[in-house]
Amino acid sequence: MWEEVKLEGMPGMSSEEVTAKLKVEGYNELPSPDKRTIFNIVWDVVREPMFLLLIACGSIYLVLGDLQEALMLLGFVFVIMGITFYQERKTENTLEALRDLSSPRALVIRDGQQRRIAGREVVRGDIIMLKEGDRVPADAVLLSCSNLLINESLLTGEAVPVHKVQCEGVMDMHPPGGDGLPSVFSGTLVVQGRGVAQVQGTGLGTEMGRIGKRLQSLQTEDTSLQKETRRVVLNMALIGVGLCAVVVIVYGLTRLDWLQGFLAGITLAMAILPEEIPVVFTIFLALGAWRISQNNVLTRRSQAIQALGSATVLCTDKTGTLTLNQMTVSKLMVGGEPLEVVGEELPEKFHPLVEYSILASQKDPFDPMEKSLKEFGSGALQNTEHLHDDWSLIQEYPLSEELLAMSHVWRSPDGQEYLIAAKGAPEAVADLCHMSDMEIKKLQEQINSLASEGLRVIGVAQGRFTREILPGEQHDFPFHFLGLVGFKDPLRPQVQDAVAECYQAGIRVVMITGDYPGTASHIGSEIGLRNYHQVITGPELNQMSDEQLQDRVREVNIFARVVPEEKLRLVEALKADGDTVAMTGDGVNDAPALKSAQIGISMGGRGTDVAREASALVLLDDDFSSIVSAVKMGRRIFDNLKKATSYIFAVHVPIVGMSLLPVIFGWPLVLFPMQIVILELIIDPACSIVFEAEPAEKDVMRRPPRSSKDPLFDPRIIGISILQGVVVLLIVLTVFLVAYYGGRGEEISRAMAFTTLLFGNLALILSNRSWSKTILETLRSPNPALWWILAVALIILGLVLYLPALQSLFQFGTLSLTDLLLCLVAGSVSVLWFEALKTTKFSLKPAP
Repeated sequence: MWEEVKLEGMPGMSSEEVTAKLKVEGYNELPSPDKRTIFNIVWDVVREPMFLLLIACGSIYLVLGDLQEALMLLGFVFVIMGITFYQERKTENTLEALRDLSSPRALVIRDGQQRRIAGREVVRGDIIMLKEGDRVPADAVLLSCSNLLINESLLTGEAVPVHKVQCEGVMDMHPPGGDGLPSVFSGTLVVQGRGVAQVQGTGLGTEMGRIGKRLQSLQTEDTSLQKETRRVVLNMALIGVGLCAVVVIVYGLTRLDWLQGFLAGITLAMAILPEEIPVVFTIFLALGAWRISQNNVLTRRSQAIQALGSATVLCTDKTGTLTLNQMTVSKLMVGGEPLEVVGEELPEKFHPLVEYSILASQKDPFDPMEKSLKEFGSGALQNTEHLHDDWSLIQEYPLSEELLAMSHVWRSPDGQEYLIAAKGAPEAVADLCHMSDMEIKKLQEQINSLASEGLRVIGVAQGRFTREILPGEQHDFPFHFLGLVGFKDPLRPQVQDAVAECYQAGIRVVMITGDYPGTASHIGSEIGLRNYHQVITGPELNQMSDEQLQDRVREVNIFARVVPEEKLRLVEALKADGDTVAMTGDGVNDAPALKSAQIGISMGGRGTDVAREASALVLLDDDFSSIVSAVKMGRRIFDNLKKATSYIFAVHVPIVGMSLLPVIFGWPLVLFPMQIVILELIIDPACSIVFEAEPAEKDVMRRPPRSSKDPLFDPRIIGISILQGVVVLLIVLTVFLVAYYGGRGEEISRAMAFTTLLFGNLALILSNRSWSKTILETLRSPNPALWWILAVALIILGLVLYLPALQSLFQFGTLSLTDLLLCLVAGSVSVLWFEALKTTKFSLKPAP
């Protein structure tokens, strides 16, 4: 397959030279993002407000001479540090796994032999071999090439591939972009032809490496969710500081015990501070990205997870996304006579059409249509004179923007005759054949007939030439039109169900394709696309003003014969109409549209890596149904974030109330720092692990997309959460006051209030698992983390109530079985009103 390029005199580097280069210059890779070390994580924990409050409490207990309580608090410091460390490492490992994209492969010449190696092992001076579909592994200068076109949009932003030429002895690198240059660059994609190049730069010495250095100096902008979270935490922290100061002053003035006042103030600060919210946000997005990757969608930007749930329009390619991109020759047409392809039986009349379609393709094809032609022709033309394995390819005329057709010039074994084969868009091939208007009109009818069956159509022509000096353009050959080839590309099995699910979820599906309107309309009808009879073509789109286009895109769902610039204009029109757009692209020419869409989704399975830099998500298997699964997962993640934050707000209300009210009304203190820490040991993993693992709500794909402007901390949702907490507070307070004023004593009353609060906390966890299903219904949904949390909470409660040393440390009295049952019933009753509310079809979605 490398006969078109010159390999003579290129032995490449020796193994010894390569080893020496690697030792001096290192591997051909960019530095990975800095990993957080154990020290980094510990330092972050030490700076957390909750950690500092625990240290302050321990110090005060030491001043008071209570060594036992001081040591217990310091022990809890290490427990919390361990939990935080586990959560952080789990997040880091998840992110590292998502970053671990396999290194591209490279074909090199070493020790005089061709070798396939990992791209990271390429060194400066290596001879690399490039062919259609390859990603260039390093910056290099071309020594030899044949019709080489490379997409450099990764570096230049220009989607149109540039034509490359071999160097003339000067091994200098030129800037990216521009035709007729011998330089190729790391990360760019070969879209046509082949070549041999010598590596001039690797790793940070490449153009991509220089961009990487500049990117390292840029700060990533926080998402709106991060800003919103930071604002809420800051406001609550300020409120906590203010109330803490009030409690210290009131306690000190009324009870003349300032050290105990400081303890009461710190206890209140610990109760108010919502330190779980940033942890929840980080863990949910990291594990959310991991869960989405299980659906073959790789997350490159975390804000895409947030945006997925608000997507209103899903713009998708046809080939390879809705279809399998597994072309098969389905129908042939010669002189207006169609032939349905069944098996390998082929009448003689159709032999030249298949013969020249193979000659116009690559010998070792990469393109699915060319693969299909070669496979079909090898069988249908076997044992005939129409296969020319002994002919030599001497010239290629590639596709261009001006002429969407390509030609191959072949020389016969005797060297006397030149045979030319052309294929491409039927209109372009007709132009090469200089067909009359009447012939073109008849041809268009034939094209429409094939396209209406959902087939992709190409035209094929033949030509002969006897002079040795070949013309500079395809138009200068005398071509004769042979006929049309129609390819069938089967639909992906799950695509009809995925489209139906999109409509059910209030998401429009828009097909944007370069195919004929008839083909696109036929595929649209097969997959269940609405308004599939309405099609706008690229030329029609260009004649519309922005206002006209914005009006038409509201109802038209199929756009055919569209080029990359028009895709960008479509995305802009949809955005201008208020839609949140998810856009797919194959990585060769869709980067501008991907970058413009709120959710850019690049293709990973088709081997093109260019669009990854412009996209927020990478579709690893190119399957449309995977996108729909990712949308469902995005909605689930945002729902669960709301559940977790709602639980956090709800559970802090009774803790704050039982820390503040005894100080104000002169009752004995109910909660000390020790009790707060115990509750936090349950709250932290509950909101970050239990709620993250919750399955999707039953109506998650049966409700319209949420607005991209909807806040995570929706006032309506937070209001109901606070109301949940207030009800728990009233019940806990009632239990405490009845016991205290009923003569049960301070320690028994404190133990009953704490036990009721803990049961109320567990009831809040169970109730907030779903805002549409009751507790009994959710118990049937698997969530192993939930049962671990419930078991640990009950074990801790048993230890602090009945282990004498802990009972004394927490200042609890011994509770009878009746007391325990009373606390259990009281804690459970606190959520019954919310369970009743669920039966009224209340849900997480915001009010209209």
